[in-house]
Amino acid sequence: MKDTGQNTAFVEFKSVQKSYDGVSLVVKDLNLAIKKGEFLTMLGPSGSGKTTCLMMLAGFETATNGEILLDGRPINQVPPHKRGIGMVFQNYALFPHMTVGENLAFPLEVRGMGKSEREEKINRALDMVQMGDFSHRRPAQLSGGQQQRIALARALVFDPAVVLMDEPLGALDKQLREHMQYEIKHLHNSLGISVVYVTHDQGEALTMSDRIAVFDDGRIQQLASPQELYERPQNSFVAGFIGENNRIMGTLVSVKGDHARVKLQTGEVITAAAVNVTTPGQQTMVSVRPERATILTNGDQDDLQTLDAEVIEVVYMGDLFRTVLKVAGNENFVVKTRNTTGQNLLTPGQKVKIGWVASDARALDP
Repeated sequence: MKDTGQNTAFVEFKSVQKSYDGVSLVVKDLNLAIKKGEFLTMLGPSGSGKTTCLMMLAGFETATNGEILLDGRPINQVPPHKRGIGMVFQNYALFPHMTVGENLAFPLEVRGMGKSEREEKINRALDMVQMGDFSHRRPAQLSGGQQQRIALARALVFDPAVVLMDEPLGALDKQLREHMQYEIKHLHNSLGISVVYVTHDQGEALTMSDRIAVFDDGRIQQLASPQELYERPQNSFVAGFIGENNRIMGTLVSVKGDHARVKLQTGEVITAAAVNVTTPGQQTMVSVRPERATILTNGDQDDLQTLDAEVIEVVYMGDLFRTVLKVAGNENFVVKTRNTTGQNLLTPGQKVKIGWVASDARALDP
């Protein structure tokens, strides 16, 4: 993220709650501060509350309790068209009977902008998304990727204070979706705009975001940079939702400083980083990323935590091998290894040892 020189909140949720039926809360006491120029992603499964938060910020939903501020100004009572917020939706939401140019002109006309200024802003916005030659076409004459570029241009054309994106790439095929991720991120970097992005795709969130707010059950489970979330998840939900993750169940034996000793279901005692475990005897989940584990070919290594394993399956994926093993009661323990020249494939049923650096494993409350 560019340094905007401002660390104060540009968008802020203060103790925000939302209920549709007056009984159950779909958003529970949300407190979130987003900096000016930041790309923040709200990530979570369906029903976690992320889209509801975006709709409240846009003004399409009303907060049941709490306050939402934009640049220090309360906006709970401000109608959507007066919030100065751009929106990009998954279904593009373009007017089919209008040309591309007319679609972009619409939010400018609503704001009472003159014709010459409208044309200047439309041309600039289309150039931003490499669609300058498409002004006279209609949406039906464009591909999905082109329509999404136009939807993005329309959100940017009136120089909004912040742009909200609700699953904007969900309708695109995989290759185009990945290409558009980089395009949107580069556009964000060049313009320095504030973006609040909603997705359930964790790979998309890791690729694009300055920070990610991981939602579950109406609450933020962890708010951090992509690297922090992936490398240091604070609970079992985040560990399981962000990237592929191995889980080994056990019982906490002791905690000393930052290290926990955990007795596994098969009797082995291992060491892991103590994250949110404190009480000996409590059930614990040890989390290990597939690329942090190693299949040992020359016996134990003194610097690694090692366990016996049995090969279940080996999948060739081109640049790497994905090996599924039975480890300490987990029959779906995955190890990812780079495909190096002359590497011998393991065979199902083969007994091996696996290992990892103790600090790469995290003892979490399950």
